[in-house]
Amino acid sequence: MIANDAALSQSGYNPAMIHLRSARLNPPDSIDAFPFNVPALREFRDIEFVSSVVLFVGENGSGKSTLLEALAIAIGSITVGSADAAQDESLNPVREFASALRLTWSKRTHRGFFLRSEDFFGYAQRMAQMRQEAERDLKDVDEEYTDRSEYARSLARLPHQNQMAAMDRRYGDGLDSVSHGESYFTLFQSRFVADGLYLLDEPEAPLSPMRQLTLLSMMRVMVEEQNAQFLIATHSPILMAYPGASILSFDGGVIQPADYETLEHVTITRAFLNDPAQFLRHL
Repeated sequence: MIANDAALSQSGYNPAMIHLRSARLNPPDSIDAFPFNVPALREFRDIEFVSSVVLFVGENGSGKSTLLEALAIAIGSITVGSADAAQDESLNPVREFASALRLTWSKRTHRGFFLRSEDFFGYAQRMAQMRQEAERDLKDVDEEYTDRSEYARSLARLPHQNQMAAMDRRYGDGLDSVSHGESYFTLFQSRFVADGLYLLDEPEAPLSPMRQLTLLSMMRVMVEEQNAQFLIATHSPILMAYPGASILSFDGGVIQPADYETLEHVTITRAFLNDPAQFLRHL
């Protein structure tokens, strides 16, 4: 089991703040196919989540995003993307892995969402398309009800007006009306709810360092005041520094607890910032 007493004490463990407690894999007889053949996932059998913020770290291809996707399917997370999880073909390769996962809960929650950074553009485009369709529907109603009473026309317009009003309340002028980073925060602020379980794959991708710090602050409020839990795959040393987070490294072909100060992401970034010329002269 990927947990130990040291990890529990270092992570700020508080069982009242953890919805998903563990995941166990019952692998099929053959594990030669992806993603069962990814080294860290081939060795994976169970994992215990010992903090309300758990960070998956490792090199590209180490399996961290794949496990996060499988967990999202097994949990039944709402997917923030251009397609729902059940129809998202990009998730098909991990569905068998997800079906082999057995989850343990301290408090089952259906709140929260799963977000991959690359899916956000598709989601923003889908919201914009829904708004355009509602506007066209309103125009069609006005044209079709020219000979009807104002009361009949207002009733026909009502569902489309309600849809647009709901989108305005949640997203304001629209996710595509501001920068990618700003629209990210609009999404988070509108979709974060109490008792939520959030699975985020590289949420730092569109964010400046200052905005990453803002995201950390938002997460801390959600954890401490709204009983939220976060599972995050990340390359960001800033997000990895979340106070009390449990860090799981996927490097070396095994999933194991890691200390922030020893992470390669942290040591290389720190060394580069201290002396960029030492790295750049080898380019």
